[in-house]
Amino acid sequence: MPQEIMIVALSAIGPVIGSGIGVWKRPTTNYIHNMLYFAAGIMLAISFLDLIPESRHLGSILTCVAGLAIGATAMWALDRVFPHVHGCAVCGEDECHMGHTANFLILAIFLHNFPEGMAIAIGAATDVSDSIVIAAAIAIHNIPEGICTSAPHYYAYGNRWKSFMLSSLSALPIVVGYFVARYLFTQISPEIMSVLVGATAGLMIYISANELMPAAQNNSGRQTIFFFMFGIVSVLLLELIG
Repeated sequence: MPQEIMIVALSAIGPVIGSGIGVWKRPTTNYIHNMLYFAAGIMLAISFLDLIPESRHLGSILTCVAGLAIGATAMWALDRVFPHVHGCAVCGEDECHMGHTANFLILAIFLHNFPEGMAIAIGAATDVSDSIVIAAAIAIHNIPEGICTSAPHYYAYGNRWKSFMLSSLSALPIVVGYFVARYLFTQISPEIMSVLVGATAGLMIYISANELMPAAQNNSGRQTIFFFMFGIVSVLLLELIG
């Protein structure tokens, strides 16, 4: 049990550290635009390099496609229920739009972290040392994700503590996913897991293409493409740790 607690704590510390860095000081507009492109690069790289191949491995192309469709459709439906706010009386239009984007980004990372917790548990079932390595890799990987979720929310709403707490809560699904897989994995079929992982990829692709990059592109400079590329490269480099 002490080793199990250490593994879970190690994996969950990444989003908390990143969230703290993201709200260290009030970010500038240019910084936020760079972070949104950085987040888009991370999310698209995770989707195409990790989640989609894993979904196909667990099930088939059909279950992967079904998951992608479910994830994208779910986010489209949420976007209809909670549309962008324009002409807000409390803050500027840019801040209101950024608030909508920040909330969707936190939701995406929140859902994405659930299968990460399951991956740690699967490693623990085979080899504790492997699970510690996976947990450490996920923790490091989640630090930039924490920055990318807390900073836009702080920029939009100006509440450092609330932004930190909401972003840090993305660590919770890691813990839940760990214990679900640790004790209930035998009852979850690979096909269902394939659909769930595919759906996670679908929602992350939707948010990256429909929320993150459009929110920044109107006022961003040319340097944003380098932050987008850095997001992709960072995911590739973190594969070396795992």
